[in-house]
Amino acid sequence: MAKPMTKTQLVAALAEEMDTDKKSATAALDAITSVITKEVAAGGAVTLPGVGKIYCRERPERMVRNPATGEQIKKEADKVVKMTIAKALKDSVNG
Repeated sequence: MAKPMTKTQLVAALAEEMDTDKKSATAALDAITSVITKEVAAGGAVTLPGVGKIYCRERPERMVRNPATGEQIKKEADKVVKMTIAKALKDSVNG
């Protein structure tokens, strides 16, 4: 498996794709990240066309097992961020 792209590499690729400087690309990436974070934290969802949908899902209270001791513990209800990948992205990876 290839190493994940770092933020610096992503900013450089974005600047090249947008035909702009790295400062503008960093600002754009930070703005997108901020909007997604605020929307998902508020319980909404964000669809990135061609990439997927990012949303928050609530998990109910449940029993879990401590792998070290085998003890059953009650875990409180919590929220988890999920992402559904778009068909276009799946097809481009598999095709």
